[in-house]
Amino acid sequence: MLEAEATTVEEVIKVIVDKVCSTHQLTADQKNQMMEVMSCPHRHLYEVQKSAPLLMSEKSRNSSAKNLTESRSKVGLTLPSVPSMTNATNAAKGNSPFMKKIPPGAEVNNVLVGEVDFLEVPVTAFVRLSKATILGDFAEVPLPSRFFFLLLGPKGQLDDYREVGRVVATLMSDEVFNAVAYRAKNRDHLLAGIDEFMDAVTILPPGEWDPSIRIEPPNNVPSQEPRKNPDKLPEEKEDPALEELKILESQGLVRTGRFFGGLIDDVKRKLPFYKSDFTDAFAVQSIASITFLYFASLSPIITFGGLLGDATENRLAALESLCAGCICGIIYSLFAGQPLALLNATGPVLVFEGILYSFCSKNGYDYLSLRAWVGVWMGVFMITLCAFEISAWVAFITRFTEENFALLIATIYVYKAIEKIIYIGIEYPLFPPEPKVNATDCYCYPSNDTLSYAQGEMGPYNWTGLPTNSCTEMWNGTLMGEDCFPKQWYPNVFLMSILLSVFTYSVCVTLKGMKHTLYFPYKVRCMISDFAVFIAICSMTGLDFYAGVQTPKLYVPSDFKPTWSGRGWIINPIHPDNPWWIIPGAMLPAALATILLFLDQQITAVIVNRKENKLKKGCGYHLDLFVLAILTALMGLMGLPWHVAGTVICINHVNSLKQESETAAPGEKPVFLGVREQRVTHLVIFLLVGLSVFMTPILKFIPMPVLYGVFLYMGTAPLSEMHFFDRLRIVFMPAKYQPDFNYLRKVPLKRVHMYTAIQLVCFAVLWVVKTNETISISFPLMLVIMIFIRKALDFVFTREELHVLDSVIPPFRRSKNPPQVESGTKSIVNGKGQSYSALPKNSSKVNISDEVARSGAWLHVNHSKSTFQDGTEMTSYRKKDYGDSKASDDENEPLTFLSGTKRIQIQPGTKHNQ
Repeated sequence: MLEAEATTVEEVIKVIVDKVCSTHQLTADQKNQMMEVMSCPHRHLYEVQKSAPLLMSEKSRNSSAKNLTESRSKVGLTLPSVPSMTNATNAAKGNSPFMKKIPPGAEVNNVLVGEVDFLEVPVTAFVRLSKATILGDFAEVPLPSRFFFLLLGPKGQLDDYREVGRVVATLMSDEVFNAVAYRAKNRDHLLAGIDEFMDAVTILPPGEWDPSIRIEPPNNVPSQEPRKNPDKLPEEKEDPALEELKILESQGLVRTGRFFGGLIDDVKRKLPFYKSDFTDAFAVQSIASITFLYFASLSPIITFGGLLGDATENRLAALESLCAGCICGIIYSLFAGQPLALLNATGPVLVFEGILYSFCSKNGYDYLSLRAWVGVWMGVFMITLCAFEISAWVAFITRFTEENFALLIATIYVYKAIEKIIYIGIEYPLFPPEPKVNATDCYCYPSNDTLSYAQGEMGPYNWTGLPTNSCTEMWNGTLMGEDCFPKQWYPNVFLMSILLSVFTYSVCVTLKGMKHTLYFPYKVRCMISDFAVFIAICSMTGLDFYAGVQTPKLYVPSDFKPTWSGRGWIINPIHPDNPWWIIPGAMLPAALATILLFLDQQITAVIVNRKENKLKKGCGYHLDLFVLAILTALMGLMGLPWHVAGTVICINHVNSLKQESETAAPGEKPVFLGVREQRVTHLVIFLLVGLSVFMTPILKFIPMPVLYGVFLYMGTAPLSEMHFFDRLRIVFMPAKYQPDFNYLRKVPLKRVHMYTAIQLVCFAVLWVVKTNETISISFPLMLVIMIFIRKALDFVFTREELHVLDSVIPPFRRSKNPPQVESGTKSIVNGKGQSYSALPKNSSKVNISDEVARSGAWLHVNHSKSTFQDGTEMTSYRKKDYGDSKASDDENEPLTFLSGTKRIQIQPGTKHNQ
């Protein structure tokens, strides 16, 4: 019975029983007994015990205990004695854990099955209410009920009835049959929908699998479009070049031809989301991201500052690096186009600073003044690049180049973490060093006055074996040499450092994967996963403090003042030691540094903005470069290190903010929804970096091996999402054990290995250039060469292969008249003779009535042809013979579609009605 009118439990029971009686399935006596059975209270499926003989999915209205006993004795049922719960308070409880997994807007399909002793043959009924209604505690969850399926039969076949109930529940969970059930006009429509479902179902042989085990659901559910439109011809695939062009246009990587046109478009694109960039950050996940990335940013900044201090004789050191990180991070987080990209100091910048300082030292120029002009010219060059939309060239950086770069930086993180741990073993050996028998490397250098008084000639005294304080007391001198102050040896430092690093890495990996385990509720698992790194740092710091081993600790400068006493916080660009031509001469090193920062920044931005991350607020390559230009000039004038987007730290920032669906059906895997796009985490992280100077009493307890373990985790975490790394692992796998990747389906395996080998050679070249201090300054140029190598692969692989393995790289010279997307669905031929199907301009406007009427489900529920106003025909399968049972009035109602302004009616049993 379809479109039944019922708003209460009593009305629903009466409708169902009347429907069964109208089909002559029950006698008058059996009707009364059926009413009593339907009125009996029962347990829901989640409440029922194994011994209960009756399984139903809803509970009836309230009934007294006396009536319950009488009804059981009359119909011969053994029902569990349960008090009814018709009040709203108890009904609201229901199956609360299951309720959390149901998406909003869902309606209930009630499946009632059971066995009785007054029936000789099974009785079935399927009812759809005209309007969904909440029926108290009738359903398992407090949601509106729309469908009811009843199956009662004689005793002895309860297991079969249960299986039928499961089949009906499975049918209603199917996307296509669910639509048929909502729109069907008679029984024939439902039967045709069942036939279609049986045609599409997959059969598992009973001897090939165990029905008692659960089959894991797929990661991606297949599309049901072929079932909805079985007679629809496959559309011609769109040209990959046009597809890439659309993506580039959405990301602002197609030049507008206007001065600062790209920057203006970026501002227009990002401005509507500026308020939500702050409001979207109010989540526990943001706090977890801040705690993780704060320590991940602080240690590299301090380490970089220490190396920079050695290269520049403390003109730039750890405190200057902290200040630069704080200022750049705050400004960039507030005004940049992509605040998910965290700024950091990079290795090539360190090499550049060392070369520039060496040049100034050899020629007697003031380093900070020259560096100020270099920073100003870098800002001018970047603004010029922004004005002429050079950031659009980022379109040439495909997955081939970005994954080479990302894997290189990740490998360096892993390599440096292991190298630092090994260095601890050199500084703190396992065994105490043997004392020198003839120690001679210790001399006292007295001042000129005391030396002339004592000896009358210049020269240091050999102070080996003498008290160290007597050099100062007797000669007012200074001790110099390794033997003067032998280094104190601490036991177990190296061993404890290894344990702390390994344990930190293990805890990070284990707790981060907690989200996908079976332990604890989902929210608890998510909380543990989000705070995995913070938990690891705190727990390992506590372990180190409890052990009492003298492991090296994190050093943070405690005095807020320039490291070198000869400088201030603002640099004078006009220095008397520098000639006038230094100002234009600074353009040459500035041009090289601009290329370095431009490529580092934009490649990292491409990785952050890749389509797999499902970003919804758009990109801002031109705006990012403009803000970076202002910061670069400002850092030059303040004498602070230059910062640029760091690849690995940005990838970990994005990963820490990924969101998954919280409501999922039992057994269904969570769906990746996107990334929490906001500015607050970036802002707070670098605000804390600047305040670290005042948190030295707390930070000094954190062991460096713990942070090295975090670096090891940061280097390995992005590998699981890199296609390049997956293809490297596939090389060592037999074909039958290889994962079901999309490119393995569409590209021959040998071609995949060939592409991987070329990429691996390029990676090796980048590694040699990056790790060699002599030539590492040319690393940005090598990235440009990678782009040309990728372009050369167009002559080695087909376009389809590259589209699957990488992406289509746009031509270096664009056509003046690129192919336009025209209205209609006609074929367009590109310059190479390849055709593609153009999409309509107004593709978002779809006639829902026409599309529903064309679906395969409707083609199966009718056997006639109907012509729509656009000239297309709807053809259905013939109705199967289901016997000569008499059709009721609602079964003879026509199936009506709305096509534009025309109403089309299809009468069961006729060929065509209009």
